[in-house]
Amino acid sequence: MTATVPGTTVDPVAGTDDLALPLDALLVDAALGPLRRFAPGAHTLRLVGALAARSGMAGRRLGGLVAELTRIAAGTSTVAPSARDRRFADPAWSRSPVLRRLVQAYVAAGRTVADLIADADLDWRDDQRVRFVAENFLEALSPSNVPLLNPASAKEGVDTAGLSFLRGATSLARDLARAPRIPRMVDPAAYAVGHTVAATPGAVVMRTEVLELIRYAPRTPAVRDVPLLVVPPMINKYYAVDLAPGRSLVEYLVGQGQQVFVLSWRNPDARHAGWGLDTYVRAVLDALDAVGRITRTGRAVLAGVCAGGIIASLVAGYLAGTGHLDRLAGLALFVTLIDQRQAGMPTALADRRAAAAAVARSRRRGYLDGRVLAEVFAWLRPGDLIWHYWVNNYLLGRPPAAFDVLFWNADTTRMPARLHADFVDLALDNRLVTPGGVEVLGVPVDLGAVDADAYLVAGAADHITPWQNCYRTVGLLGGDTRFVLAGSGHVAAIVNPPTATNTSYRVNTANPADPREWLRDAVTTAGSWWPEFAGWLAPRCGRERRAPRDLGAPGFAPLVEAPGTYVFDS
Repeated sequence: MTATVPGTTVDPVAGTDDLALPLDALLVDAALGPLRRFAPGAHTLRLVGALAARSGMAGRRLGGLVAELTRIAAGTSTVAPSARDRRFADPAWSRSPVLRRLVQAYVAAGRTVADLIADADLDWRDDQRVRFVAENFLEALSPSNVPLLNPASAKEGVDTAGLSFLRGATSLARDLARAPRIPRMVDPAAYAVGHTVAATPGAVVMRTEVLELIRYAPRTPAVRDVPLLVVPPMINKYYAVDLAPGRSLVEYLVGQGQQVFVLSWRNPDARHAGWGLDTYVRAVLDALDAVGRITRTGRAVLAGVCAGGIIASLVAGYLAGTGHLDRLAGLALFVTLIDQRQAGMPTALADRRAAAAAVARSRRRGYLDGRVLAEVFAWLRPGDLIWHYWVNNYLLGRPPAAFDVLFWNADTTRMPARLHADFVDLALDNRLVTPGGVEVLGVPVDLGAVDADAYLVAGAADHITPWQNCYRTVGLLGGDTRFVLAGSGHVAAIVNPPTATNTSYRVNTANPADPREWLRDAVTTAGSWWPEFAGWLAPRCGRERRAPRDLGAPGFAPLVEAPGTYVFDS
């Protein structure tokens, strides 16, 4: 998982499939390094070949660029960057004849590159790869990234008598000295875990080698009988669901009378290299047992986030396969991609070799380093997550602004080598869409047998788990499923409190096979989806009962206050 900077919008109908990379590609790049994607390959040769076959069209595009550059030099061009392009918001870019022409040439060249890629009419795999490389190089070549050429950089240098350049050079040297070797997006001292983030009151009521189980303190006189158990991703810490006061899904649900439990995974190291899907599924099953004993109820709603949603789906499939699905009062999946079809990395032989090399590398080390994965995530959105901070940190010499989502994003974890291999295998062969395509704890998983009610949430601007792929889960599960499309990106789709402004979500009473048809008939509602989710939980979580005074139970005495100890593992 990674952050999406507020203000970024993507048309939910177009663009997300081409921008997204599925789990296998992300995990391969994290092991082999993101620079692998910039190297020329077969996709580059196919682009050149396609343009050569359409030489007339390519010639007209290039001729049009030359003509536009001539108009730019003469001062008669009307080319301009988008009004929403923050890189050129400073009036000096348009007031200065030299800077204006430079920006116009940059914009014209970028449009020509985009047109040439579209003209090549590559298949979706090659198109995605070529666009990824082109976007990154174009972002890197932006005039706004050049010291002194950027008007804000020049002004800051004059105002500080050059001190801003010294601060920027110091920051650059510091960031290049250690992984993830990208501009720092947030000051690590800006927040404190357990105080300004992950601050909802609660206690750890169970600790195993793999996880801590946190039970949150009730805030209402009565609580619903059936609890909610949240399975966070194994990438980054759990507190995306308990981000900050006023921005915490956990805090909100507890305030609505919901009993809430959340898993906090241990940050593994080389000693835990053998932990795989079976390990994590068993850990969730153990947590379900504990939740049932603590609350004295045999059922729970199971919710999974991103990669944690894959684990939650496997748990549901295991329970269905063993005849115990009645333990689930419902299943919720947030920004979870189950169907990997046409979501990114191709399954050609070369990619399988890369996947094998990536798995072998993490096996030798014992784990996948989350800091490298953070670097991969950042290069998926270079404008927002690389070059924006390049300008702020290095050209202006300023510290990054405090932003809780980015603080969480920088709080990385490792992934055990076995789990890394299992996830790559799941995604590369799209195993979860086939009944019996994967086994956990010796039981074949068939998601179609999971006929519990389900609640799915996706983000319209999500570049990690594209909403169209998230929507396909509707057709994989066997129960009554509610799909909600939040108007935001990956993490922002979760951190969506009712107090937020300019937010909305889409819902539809029908679930047609085609996501475009679902979107066409969906109703847009202003505000957050959190109240609707609380309303969905209410009838599935039973009657209300007096809120417990103690968070523990016989055999599950509170061990330490939330957020526990595992969240501090580095």
